Amino acid sequence: MKIRWMSRFSMLWYSAGMRVMGVDPGIATTGVGIIDKTGNRWQLCHYGAIITQAHTALPIRLGLLYTDLCGLIRTHSPDSMAIEELFFNTNAKTALVVGQARGVMLLAAHLHHLPVFSYTPVQVKIGVTGYGRADKLQVQTMVKQLLGLDTIPKPDDAADALAIAICHGHSVRLKSLA
Repeated sequence: MKIRWMSRFSMLWYSAGMRVMGVDPGIATTGVGIIDKTGNRWQLCHYGAIITQAHTALPIRLGLLYTDLCGLIRTHSPDSMAIEELFFNTNAKTALVVGQARGVMLLAAHLHHLPVFSYTPVQVKIGVTGYGRADKLQVQTMVKQLLGLDTIPKPDDAADALAIAICHGHSVRLKSLA
């Protein structure tokens, strides 16, 4: 599904919809969520996590992330990737390793010709709940409601990835109105 923009005089609404892959980057657990959005309607396509083992060499872990993410891109054919910006206060070593994982994810998107959009945690919270200081449970509950799910998606990283995808869906609509 590709986004087709209508003219300014047609309320700048996209008619065909879009499929967004949301990614919550991590080295141990990477959340992935794929949603379809048509008009104001959301539909869950896939969610889960890519998990790598702690005592595995970093190059192997990065290779597993790349391979699994490319497989998901090929299987689900998203139109774009929305990925969370990194935010770390204290642990520079963790930030560097997760940054390397994020780089692999960006490479996978690039090699599959996916446009990539980045969002800060605050932008994701605002995009999903309307409140930048929402807690994790509030965000997860809104993800559940917006996607019409019976339960909150698990693991938490997958719910976060779905929130990132939803944030992008809202963001694209708002950008079209500007």
